[in-house]
Amino acid sequence: MSEPRNRLAELRRRVAAQPALDLPFLILLLLLLAYGLLMLFSAGYAVALYRRGDAYTYIRPQLLFAALGVSAMYAASLVDYHIWHKLAWPLMGVSLVLLAIVLFMPEYNGCKRWLVLPGLGTLQPSEIAKFSVVLVFAHIISLNHDRMKTFSTGVLPFGVILGAVTVLMLLEPHLSGTLLILGIGAVLMFVGGTGLRWFGLAGGLGLAGIAAAVILLPELVPYAADRLASWQDPFADPLGEGHQTIQSLYAIASGGAAGLGLGNSRQKYLYVPEPQNDFIFSILCEELGFVGAALVILLFLLLLLRGMSIAVRARDKFGALLVVGFVVQVIMQAVLNIAVVTNTIPNTGISLPFFSSGGTSLMMLLGEMGIVLSVSRQADAVATGGLRPAALR
Repeated sequence: MSEPRNRLAELRRRVAAQPALDLPFLILLLLLLAYGLLMLFSAGYAVALYRRGDAYTYIRPQLLFAALGVSAMYAASLVDYHIWHKLAWPLMGVSLVLLAIVLFMPEYNGCKRWLVLPGLGTLQPSEIAKFSVVLVFAHIISLNHDRMKTFSTGVLPFGVILGAVTVLMLLEPHLSGTLLILGIGAVLMFVGGTGLRWFGLAGGLGLAGIAAAVILLPELVPYAADRLASWQDPFADPLGEGHQTIQSLYAIASGGAAGLGLGNSRQKYLYVPEPQNDFIFSILCEELGFVGAALVILLFLLLLLRGMSIAVRARDKFGALLVVGFVVQVIMQAVLNIAVVTNTIPNTGISLPFFSSGGTSLMMLLGEMGIVLSVSRQADAVATGGLRPAALR
C-alpha cells in the first residue's frame, strides 16, 4: 500500500510544482463554457422534447463532454507542449484517413460529415483536421522560420496540406469547415513569415482550385448556387432554402435591447431549425437581446486579446504559433457563425464555439485551450526565471 501512496504523493508534488497557468484566460474560457451550457439548455429543450421525448437530450451529454473536456484541458495544460512536435505528422495522417472514411458514411441533411461510432455516438473528422492543421503548420514554421520567404519552404508544403484537406472536405461537402481551415492556415503562414507576394499566388491557385472543383464536382454548383440565392433574398423561398434565415432574423428582431427573458424564446418552438446547434445565437438574441449578444462578442474579443498576450510571451515560436492557431480558430468560427445567423454571409452550416451542441467539437476545443494554457505556464516560468527560453539553450 505504501508504494501507490508514494506515487500519488509524488504526482501531487509534481503538479504543485508546475508554474501557474494564465488565470484570466482560464476565467474567460469557463465563463464562455458556463454561458454556452446555459443557453444550450434554454435553446434546445423544446426541440429535444419533440424529437426524442426528453428535454435533456442535448444538455445531458453536453454536460458530460464539458466535464471531460475541462479535465482534458487541465491535463493538457500540465504536459509540455513540445510533445506535439512529434505528434503533428501522425495526427495529420490520421485526420486525412478519417476525412476519406467519412465519405462512405450515410448522409445527414445532404452531407457526409460524421463517423458513426456504435455505442459511442458520432465523430466529426473535420474537428480533428482543424487541430492537425494547426499542429503541422506550427511544426513546419518553427523548424524553418528563417526560410519562410522562399516558395519551397514558405508556400509549397502548406499548399499541399491545405489542398488535400480542402478536396476531402469539399467532397462531404463542408464549405464552412473548408473556409475555416483555409483561414487558419493563411493566418499561420502570415504570422510565420511567408512572403506577401506568395499570398497573391495563393489567391490565384485558390480560384483555380474552385474552378477545378466546379468542373470535377458538378454537384457542388447547385449546392453553392442555392445558398447564394437564399442569402441574397431569403424571402424568395420562405418555405425552402430561406426558411432558416428568415426565422433566425425574426428571433433576433424579437429580442430588442434586453430580450424576452431567459427561456422565453418563441422561435425555438420548432420555428428556427437546429436552435441547439448552428442557430443558437439567434435564440440567445431573442431571449437576452442586444445586451446578451454583446456580452458574447465581448467575451470572445477578450479571449482573443488574452490569447495574443500569451502568444507574445511564449518561450519559443512553436508555442506562439500554437496559441495563435487555436485562438484564431475559435474567433474565426465565432465570427462566421454570427455572420451566418445575421445573414451577413451565406448560410454555411457552422457551429458557435462553446455554445452549440456537439461533444466532439467541445472536447477538441477544450483540449486545444489546454495546450494554450500549457504555453502560458512555460511563458510565466520563463518570466519568473523558472525556465530558460529555448533560444538561449
